[in-house]
Amino acid sequence: MEVILLQKVANLGNIGDRVKVKSGYGRNYLLPGGKATLATADNIAKFEARRAELEKQAHEQLAAAQARAQKLEGFKLTLTARAGTEGKLFGSIGTSDIAEGVSRAGHKVERAEVRLNGGPIRHAGDHVVHLQFHTDVTVDLPVLVIAEE
Repeated sequence: MEVILLQKVANLGNIGDRVKVKSGYGRNYLLPGGKATLATADNIAKFEARRAELEKQAHEQLAAAQARAQKLEGFKLTLTARAGTEGKLFGSIGTSDIAEGVSRAGHKVERAEVRLNGGPIRHAGDHVVHLQFHTDVTVDLPVLVIAEE
């Protein structure tokens, strides 16, 4: 299936690129999400007419993501959780807990923007969490988990 990308997609291409993707990926993710359109002659003509508008919109989204990233520079999140004597948490701290903690501190962050590389946090101590605001904008957020007995 050949599609035209309407916005930048990680590991696939930029706005206006014509790429071949598997039909399931295109049908279930790219097309319903508004990230791409089928590469037919009519759609190519429509895209070329809207190209400047889409590029301007993408530039504004990138600028907004960079502004959000600058606001989080130097910010460190501190969370408390119940833990045993050796620092192992009862339960874990996941993406929703981190997003909620950052939002309480005054920075609006969605759960889907939080990336936990090693899975949920299960031990007290210092950790690094990645916040991905845009395909090109990722922020490393230090998280300190304090054990509460």
